[in-house]
Amino acid sequence: MAGLMRRVVAAAAGMVVAALLAPSAAGATTTDADITQTGGTGPYPASYETVPDLPNHTAYRPNSLPTDETLPIVAWGNGACRADGTWFENILTEFASHGFLVIANGKPNGSGQTSPDMLLEAVDWAIAENANPTSKFHGRIDTANIAVMGQSCGGLETMEVADDPRITTTVMWNSGIINPLDKRQLRRLHAPIAYFVGGPSDIAYRNAMDDWERLPAGLPAFMGNLDVGHSGTYAEPNGGEFGRVGSNWLKWRLKGDATARAEFVGPDCGLCSTEWDVQQKNLS
Repeated sequence: MAGLMRRVVAAAAGMVVAALLAPSAAGATTTDADITQTGGTGPYPASYETVPDLPNHTAYRPNSLPTDETLPIVAWGNGACRADGTWFENILTEFASHGFLVIANGKPNGSGQTSPDMLLEAVDWAIAENANPTSKFHGRIDTANIAVMGQSCGGLETMEVADDPRITTTVMWNSGIINPLDKRQLRRLHAPIAYFVGGPSDIAYRNAMDDWERLPAGLPAFMGNLDVGHSGTYAEPNGGEFGRVGSNWLKWRLKGDATARAEFVGPDCGLCSTEWDVQQKNLS
């Protein structure tokens, strides 16, 4: 019952936030004149599809599956806990173009509400597809490297499943735990975590910063604030700056990319001398 109440509160909070956003913000529906989606800036032009065995999700992947590497798994929860798998199309396509299988909660242009369990359903499906000899994903998925992430209410969903031992990294976008009693969820974190927040004007800023102070001792963590508010840069081509930085976090944590690591680690990190306000804990 406690988990159900948390989901209800989270969804309600997310819907209030979504109502405050401008039409072009937070990945909201736009016209072709507003956004030109390029398929991402990574080496593998990407797009999305639906798959029969996971009908309530949207899968983003390279158009041609790489033959020289496998795809780590990224499960995504939408802002407002909204069941629209293409609401954040720009940034999710960008992630996929760097060689990731990104699975968003909700059908393309869907409606209704999601649940935290849908994130783990995406992970379970990807692992099963990798083992299925009849699947186009057979042997193409890196099941040992898994990220779970979400924006706003999707971040709260992410936090509810972050204790899953399969998770390699957790990422909170414009999100932080709202209810002080639910801060106990932070004790269950075991994987490196990143918060990417929109600065003091972000409605999630205070909650995210409070989370930051309560993280378990020794947990590798990164906090990045960019003064763009709760809307982030999701609606910009390729997800804008959030897309660039998020891709680098995934490349470091899920692929061991040393160049991407340099963006986040140490007093001279790549983001440290930019418009980002950066904090680090236990990163090496």
